[in-house]
Amino acid sequence: MEKQTIKKNQIEEESLTGRALRKQKKAERRAKNPKLYAILDWVLVIVIALAAALIINFCIIVNSTVPSGSMENTIMTNTRMIGFRLSYLFHEPERGDIIIFHYPDDPKQIFVKRVIGLPGETVEVKAGITYIDGEALEEDYINPDYWKGTMEGKAYDSGPFTVPEGSYFVMGDNRANSHDSRFWKNHYVSKKAIIGKALFCYWPASNMGALK
Repeated sequence: MEKQTIKKNQIEEESLTGRALRKQKKAERRAKNPKLYAILDWVLVIVIALAAALIINFCIIVNSTVPSGSMENTIMTNTRMIGFRLSYLFHEPERGDIIIFHYPDDPKQIFVKRVIGLPGETVEVKAGITYIDGEALEEDYINPDYWKGTMEGKAYDSGPFTVPEGSYFVMGDNRANSHDSRFWKNHYVSKKAIIGKALFCYWPASNMGALK
């Protein structure tokens, strides 16, 4: 037993000695080329920062801009916002969520709208009021200037639209001036096309705040 303890202590001492030697050699190399190692340290920091930024931007958050007034007054024209890509990883989109998604008629374009109709529901707009399965929907987020729109009445009556499984019916809050599910060739946004849930406006500073 005593021999095993001595042997174990010797191994630990050799291991410690080896680490100490490696540490000493590393310190000597740095002392010989301090500028080089200083540059390498900064390069490492930059590489780690860039990698973290790429992971966050492509896997966790999404930056987007609303270039038109289709979501006013909730999101003003040219406001920049942040969305969360993982919002729907474990649950489905809910009515009222503001989502960032690939436009069904041209997936290269990114749109921002509000979820109105869920899978299996029938959506209809009559005299400017939205109905879900025949019941009027309360929408306190709609632009109060709705009735001053310029879409020649088309925004006030549309549908009915029955939302397919795995898809969603979306509209802009500035209902009379929004190019949305009511007017697209492909009326519905599939869950696969949703990039994330819009959470927070950050620019310009005057429009900063959480979205709801």
